[in-house]
Amino acid sequence: MVISEKWSSYKEENIGKAEFVTEKILSENCWQKIDYILAFTNPIYYVLRSTDTEAPTLHFVHEMWDSMIKKVRSVIYLYERKDEQESSSFYNVVHSILVQRWTKSSTPLHCLAHSLNPRYYSHQWLREDSIRISPHQDIEITNERVKCLKRYFSDEEERRKLNIEFANFSDGRGVFDDYDSLNDRGKVDAKSWWLIHSGKAKFFQPIALRLLEQPSSSSCCERNWSTYSFIHFLKRNKLKSKRVENLVFVHTNLRLLLRKTP
Repeated sequence: MVISEKWSSYKEENIGKAEFVTEKILSENCWQKIDYILAFTNPIYYVLRSTDTEAPTLHFVHEMWDSMIKKVRSVIYLYERKDEQESSSFYNVVHSILVQRWTKSSTPLHCLAHSLNPRYYSHQWLREDSIRISPHQDIEITNERVKCLKRYFSDEEERRKLNIEFANFSDGRGVFDDYDSLNDRGKVDAKSWWLIHSGKAKFFQPIALRLLEQPSSSSCCERNWSTYSFIHFLKRNKLKSKRVENLVFVHTNLRLLLRKTP
């Protein structure tokens, strides 16, 4: 299209723009930059597309996020031809944006769900990367898991029983020391594993089954946007943002209260 004679004269007033587009499209350097942009944003896009579904993915998010950051780093460092020990100003900017986003959207439930996925305790998964550790050995995940359990189980005795069951699960002992139970950790999906091998774990099994079937999609945000569009539309576009937010808050909570009334 851009090498056609008609391209540069399709509109007299846009000849300069047409020449600019031609130069960019025929430039090999431009396509190399586009290829580079696609290469380091592809892992980010993959995570967004994988989690924004109705499938249960809550227990995958933490590990997917870590893998995504590593892939982005490797692509940027390969393009800039830097060693692992060197610093990249561009990667530092990208990394800060990703970490800021993760800090904003991460919850203790992500860490608890991650801790209950038997795959992350299997020898197969740990051997794939020399720096990988099991969730119960990760300080950040442990702190968030403890925070989550304290919030949902205020009774100390009940929480102690939960912690004992989690210790048995993470170390593969007690009711979880069966050969098939340990062997299936990296081969059977998380929910099926808990259904098959955790019949005697009466405290943690209901929690695990509930978390391992949770999606992590943006449907809750979409419902909020739907309420927002119901309040702030073309004929009511003079409302100030703070008032709109307050009205959305009131409207949403009224709907929640109505669900509990006869």
